[in-house]
Amino acid sequence: MGDRTMLNWICCSCCGGDEAEEKTPIISETLLYFAQEAQRRRSEQTNLWSEPHDTSHTERDDDRELYNLLQKRSRTRRGSQGYRRLSLDIEAVRQERRDVLGKWKVILQSLGFAAEADSLLTVTSTTTYSSLRSAPHAKHLLDTLAQETNIFDSKMPAERYIYVLDRLITLDAAQDFVAKARSYFPRDPGPEPETEPPADAAAVLVKKSEMSLVTDEELEELDEEAVLSRSLEL
Repeated sequence: MGDRTMLNWICCSCCGGDEAEEKTPIISETLLYFAQEAQRRRSEQTNLWSEPHDTSHTERDDDRELYNLLQKRSRTRRGSQGYRRLSLDIEAVRQERRDVLGKWKVILQSLGFAAEADSLLTVTSTTTYSSLRSAPHAKHLLDTLAQETNIFDSKMPAERYIYVLDRLITLDAAQDFVAKARSYFPRDPGPEPETEPPADAAAVLVKKSEMSLVTDEELEELDEEAVLSRSLEL
């Protein structure tokens, strides 16, 4: 009787131990994968600005400039004066991009796409040319915005916005978007536009005259993005 009890205890212990060992690594690997994927998408959305498919960061000067700054900072001692100076330069480039993105969001909100604005404006390297339905029309509208509005601050427009305009064409809202852009952000300085941007979006239009200091927490987060982005490319 005692031998049988001991045999049952040994069998139960072995079965219980095997079950615990099987579940733990599966859950951990799954969570790690989704965390890395989310981080990769955030990094792409921030860094692959002008040419979303250009993971080499070489096709456009502004993308190459930011990439070189990130690489240089990753080789600089954290907390040093050089590290902080590079972080401010990186933040300045990203702020210019956020300003443009903010203008697009203001117009989308005024057209009734407040809830959909973020998804309409999201473009990553996984967004391919084959997904475009009206590429020539979208390119023509992008050229119109660059020539007749100040939405890009007189700079060469980023190609990512062809994808956004293509989505708006599908929603039959592209022409209304261009009309709003002409009204809110006229190309030539002149009389005040007849239609003012929505009051609830006024904060998006305000530009800071001076760059605020970057906190240590922000520096650490930015540095982690650069390291992860570099490791994913290897």
